[in-house]
This record gives sequence, structure tokens and C-alpha cells, in this order.
Amino acid sequence: MKDAEKTDSRPADLAAIGLDGYAPYLMNRIMGRYNATLRAEMGALGLSTAKMRALAILSARDGLQMSALGVYAVVEQSTLSRAIEGLETDGLVTRQTDEIDHRASRITLTAVGRAAFDRLWPHMLDAHDAMFAGITAGEREAFLTTLRQMLRNIRKHDF
Repeated sequence: MKDAEKTDSRPADLAAIGLDGYAPYLMNRIMGRYNATLRAEMGALGLSTAKMRALAILSARDGLQMSALGVYAVVEQSTLSRAIEGLETDGLVTRQTDEIDHRASRITLTAVGRAAFDRLWPHMLDAHDAMFAGITAGEREAFLTTLRQMLRNIRKHDF
């Protein structure tokens, strides 16, 4: 047993790492602050965080199946379903049966949804840029490369 303990150099607990050394804590804290920064603008548009995420993903990858949208938006399926229902009621998205898999639906931005996202985007970009203040382009690219690799290490889907 002592040999196994000697080869395992991992910290014994979170206190040994410290919050500032624990990546999941830092990522959650950053995203919490990012979402809080956008809350007023989202509220003015009648959007929750889940609705904002759905619009953002659809602005880049429109027409996703609901299941894929949930993965990209990092939202529980039940929460996403309620968010999509609200977006659909407000005329920001449409939901259509998938032509190949009739059990699935595809979500598409409407012109109203695109306009709402276009109003929110400058605020999202400002909050994004604020996170990278004082960070060089090289450091930023290295960080993004690291994040992409981390996602590949843990993801459950091919996307």
C-alpha cells in the first residue's frame, strides 16, 4: 500500500490544490461572472441563460436537432425544452420534425430570433473581450488550444 501511495502524487483533497489551482472551479466562476454580466441585457430581451445559449448556438449552427442543441448549449434536456418552447412562443425559433428521423425535431432561428441575438451579440463580445484583457494573442490561442483538448478528453459526443 505504501508503494502505491508514493507513486500517486495527486493532491489528497481540494484544500491541498486550493480553489485557484482547481480548473473546474475557475471555469465555473468565470462562466458565472460572464452570465451575470449579460443578465441585464438578456432580461431586457426576455431571455434566460438557457434561451441565450440556444440563440447563440443557433446563430452559428442553425437547424440543429434538439439533442445536439442541448449538448452544444450545455443545458439539461428538460430546461432546454422549456427554453425552446418559450423561444417558439415568442417567435424567435421554429421547431420542425427532422426529415430523416421523424422522432427528432430541428430548431431554426427566425428573423425575429436573429434580430434578438444581433442585439445581444455586442454585449456578449464585450464580456468575452473583457475576459481576455491583458492576455496576448499567443496566450489566448494557447489557452483556446488547451480548452479544445480538454473538451476532446472528456466529451461524450463527436462534436
